[in-house]
Amino acid sequence: MLDARRREAFRRLAADTVGIDVEVYRQFGKDPLEPILGLGDAAAPLCFFGRDPGREEVRHGAPFVGASGQSVRRALHRQLHGTAPPDFDAALAVGRGFFWLGTVPYKPLGNRAWSMAVKRRFQPLLRELLLAEWHGRHIVTFGREAFLWFGIDQPRAVRERLEAFWRRDDRFSASIDVRLHDEHGALREFVLHPLPHPSPLNQLWFKRFPALLQARLAALAIGAPTAS
Repeated sequence: MLDARRREAFRRLAADTVGIDVEVYRQFGKDPLEPILGLGDAAAPLCFFGRDPGREEVRHGAPFVGASGQSVRRALHRQLHGTAPPDFDAALAVGRGFFWLGTVPYKPLGNRAWSMAVKRRFQPLLRELLLAEWHGRHIVTFGREAFLWFGIDQPRAVRERLEAFWRRDDRFSASIDVRLHDEHGALREFVLHPLPHPSPLNQLWFKRFPALLQARLAALAIGAPTAS
């Protein structure tokens, strides 16, 4: 759960952020300054790191519940239980054993990726959550925006290494380590396991996404399917 200090810090940044899709928040009676964060158990074996919330995430006040997020949850449920989730509640429940974050916890206008300037403004708070609230090291990222988030405010050599990795043909089966540190001196090394963005609009990868995610989960010894 997000503590009061961090929650207020997110709200202050959001109040000065142009481009939040305020109208969608109003349609669902939601506060456009309230961050949509999944977080999770500090001992979770895996973090899922995506982009920003969409319409369904605003509706439910939870991340990874729209069309893209449900692709993740279906694959996760199948890997753990051998079947697709029978309903929305089951899809939510399957995520409770994992840690969830994204690049910016607010829905942008037009569902376009937030600018680098906005991502850079929110990055210290999200980085702090990752370093302080989760004890794991393996992170599955979804799409280029989420993967390259780990290069924000990093030395040029680190950014170039991440960009070169993203150009590799085997980027969705290989992995790469990256270090993150905060202004207090905390330093952790993570292992990134990138995957394509699971959006239905991503015609090149959408149909292949479930198999790619299940291969990642199997390689990380996350569950095992009991039915085809």
